[in-house]
Amino acid sequence: MRRGSGPLVWVGIIAATCLLLFLFKKILWLVVPFLLALIIYYFLQPATHRLVLHGLHRKTAAAITGGGFILLLLLCAALLFPWISSHAVSWQESMARYIEGGSRLLQKTMDGLEAQFAFLERASLSRNVSEQMAAFTETFAQRYLADFVVTLATWLPALLLAPFLAFFFLRDGRRFTRFVANAVPNAFFERTLFLMHEMDRTARAYFQGLISLTILDTVALAIGLWIIGMSAPVLLGLVCAVLAWVPYVGSILGCLLVVLVAATDFPLDPLMAYGAIVVFILVRLLDDFVFMPLTIGRSLRMHPLLTVLMIFVGGAIAGVAGLMLVLPLLGVAMVVGETVGMIVTDPRLQARHAYARRLRNEQAAADLQA
Repeated sequence: MRRGSGPLVWVGIIAATCLLLFLFKKILWLVVPFLLALIIYYFLQPATHRLVLHGLHRKTAAAITGGGFILLLLLCAALLFPWISSHAVSWQESMARYIEGGSRLLQKTMDGLEAQFAFLERASLSRNVSEQMAAFTETFAQRYLADFVVTLATWLPALLLAPFLAFFFLRDGRRFTRFVANAVPNAFFERTLFLMHEMDRTARAYFQGLISLTILDTVALAIGLWIIGMSAPVLLGLVCAVLAWVPYVGSILGCLLVVLVAATDFPLDPLMAYGAIVVFILVRLLDDFVFMPLTIGRSLRMHPLLTVLMIFVGGAIAGVAGLMLVLPLLGVAMVVGETVGMIVTDPRLQARHAYARRLRNEQAAADLQA
């Protein structure tokens, strides 16, 4: 906490964060592409800034970086769409095969535990788990895969907004800053510029830190999976690193994905799956204690206890979306709340504002008399 941020300010910051999470849950179809657009914006912003420093106009620089990124996405989509269409049916079969491989690994693990512990054998743990997994595997594709495809098709138009929003952020970001600055009284002009600068700095540091964290996680996971002999280590590392954007839930899904791939590709060697779990846990520890403090931790300047508590609050209010949104929202709310707190408690700013208002009233009265 910064100096001058009292308990009332922090109560307001936490309450505002919770209210924003509740409201954003209602318009999630717009919040998610906006969040992705911010990630793209802060990824492209350094390149745009370099072009501006080399003498290009901001609109031209934004057109080069933003337009180039959109063209790259369109090219990737054009190249990948035929391949995705031709493999759509085999993907369903692959999904069932990976789930079956995970079921076999779980069966072997349960059998090993029953051989070691007699009370598990008396409880028929292996048989009960096998029956439940068999029922789940048989109905997985019919129950979940179709819903996933429909949900993806529903979200696709909204997600396509993200690169276009990022382009306009790059091109017209400073125009928005001037618009807001001109709308505040002159007495608070400097503090308003400071507030907007700090909001941009916090968001930029968070999202650029998130990108750096994703790259570090991808490299660390890819190296670990390559050492133990896993197939496609870079792809698995990238998918797990992106899933980790959702705290806790994403890490569990990433670990489950790695285990399923290991159990399916090496059905006769369960130690490969156990080794993948060890690698994943080691990378998670490295992420929590080394990578995270060096990237996102530095950007938000939050106490770890507050971070953990707000993650649970975000999940309780807005579900998985709340887990993703709570930290950047809290960071921005911190900047706004602390700056507003400094303005309200600064007697010089209040005196300047009162004096300026009195001068305007006197001038208006003089104009009416004239």
